[in-house]
Amino acid sequence: MLARRFTIVCLLMSLFGMFFAILVAEAGRPARSWDEATRICGFGCPTNFRH
Repeated sequence: MLARRFTIVCLLMSLFGMFFAILVAEAGRPARSWDEATRICGFGCPTNFRH
């Protein structure tokens, strides 16, 4: 019984750790890194695909 509870607690803590790592990684990324690539493009790349 104790091993089962320990397993459940470990699984829940690992899920929380992965979720927290995803949040931290997403917070560190720039919102739109692809905007700079479209400004650099000298060939007139289409940036507005909604017509």
